[in-house]
Amino acid sequence: MVIQRDEPVHVWGDAAAGETVTVDFRGIQRIATADSLGRWTVQLPPGGSGGPFVLTISGTNAITLVDVLVGDVWVASGQSNMGFSLQDAQNAKQEIAGADFPRVRLLNVKQRYADYPQDDLAVTKRWSVCTPESVSDFSAVAFFFARELMRREHVPIGIVESAWGGTPAEAWTSMHALSQDSSLMPVFAAWAAMADAEPATVRAEAKEREEIENQSGAGGDQNLNLPWHPVFNAWAPAALYNGMIAPLTRFPIRGVIWYQGESNADSLRYPVYGRLFQTLIQDWRAAWAEGDFPFLFVQIANFHTEAKDNWPEVREAQLEALTLANTAMAVTIDIGDPEKIHPTNKQDVGFRLALAARAMVYGEPVEASGPLYRSMSREGNVLRLYFDHADEGLVIKGKQLQGFEIAGDDGKFVPAMADIDGVTVVLTNPGVPSPAQARYGWSDDPVCNLFNKAGLPASPFRTYRP
Repeated sequence: MVIQRDEPVHVWGDAAAGETVTVDFRGIQRIATADSLGRWTVQLPPGGSGGPFVLTISGTNAITLVDVLVGDVWVASGQSNMGFSLQDAQNAKQEIAGADFPRVRLLNVKQRYADYPQDDLAVTKRWSVCTPESVSDFSAVAFFFARELMRREHVPIGIVESAWGGTPAEAWTSMHALSQDSSLMPVFAAWAAMADAEPATVRAEAKEREEIENQSGAGGDQNLNLPWHPVFNAWAPAALYNGMIAPLTRFPIRGVIWYQGESNADSLRYPVYGRLFQTLIQDWRAAWAEGDFPFLFVQIANFHTEAKDNWPEVREAQLEALTLANTAMAVTIDIGDPEKIHPTNKQDVGFRLALAARAMVYGEPVEASGPLYRSMSREGNVLRLYFDHADEGLVIKGKQLQGFEIAGDDGKFVPAMADIDGVTVVLTNPGVPSPAQARYGWSDDPVCNLFNKAGLPASPFRTYRP
């Protein structure tokens, strides 16, 4: 396993009531006495990276953990694009064959929902060294992130994957945080609507299953191609926080990488996603009690969605989360797949998250973000846009800048003629003599090609939010 460096080493467990428990690690010993319920906990002083070490816990019996490294621990969470395994990523065979990294350790949290915060963690398998055998079914994004950090920072990296495909952010947020903010009450309204619809959904699925089995003669679940239906209890507010995050919060970490948002794009959920996502970040930080640890997240990629979905608004909500301290966003608007909600290029996703960590956490002088809209000025019939992360210049990938639109006070957007002027972008359209608003990449699957000289794409945005 990997224990977080430069943080107190927290060791806890169960024993007989009143039993004396001794913990030894790196030549330091601490003693605890189990309470009336058998619970005990000790804190050992922090130390720098290194290992392997031996951790011994002894009472009436003894437990010895060997090959313990001290380095940086990251939690990788979210929905299916975080859970997307390395064996399904592009160039999977080559990537897996070369995935022999003894100083990278993996832990996969078992998918579990719960009505209240759990004390113990359910895992699919114990901590494992990163090898071709152990990593194939592990998160591809998390693996590429860890590999880049290990190579660049030369420190052991522990990755804890705690993800569940097709789940909303409210399921990953504690009930305490959700219930103390009245503006998040629509979360419970959306859950109520889902609960009301569930009996009909279950009945329809059962009928379809029966019809398919009758037509194919299939037994059990063989050869059935039923429409995707979310696991009902996994969508309950706080359900996944209780089962998959709360048990982790006593284990010190360096930070979090997060990839989620697609399941909050429906009409009931997207209006509060901005508030909800920031609440989730602050909620986790409060639960770990380590201050504002780094929270690095992926802005959802381009994908051809249904008309009822609101992916541009979700991307905007994610962009707004950068107002929180120690957050960073990996833009992926250029590397999605219009026909696949799970694009296979997870290498660039992990690399861009690692860039953010290298700049924010490890202090490397690297550009870690693409251009982010800052402000706008009007110059006659021209709009001039200013960007952060553009000091070295802006770049067009292609012949002509695409993806920009402008509108007058009437709010009717039309395509704009866009050009780079130094570190700014200027927009015009003869049909809009008095432009007042602009937007960029404002669709589910936009064609947009503004980058900075670091090769990182600009985030979609709009200059005016109604």
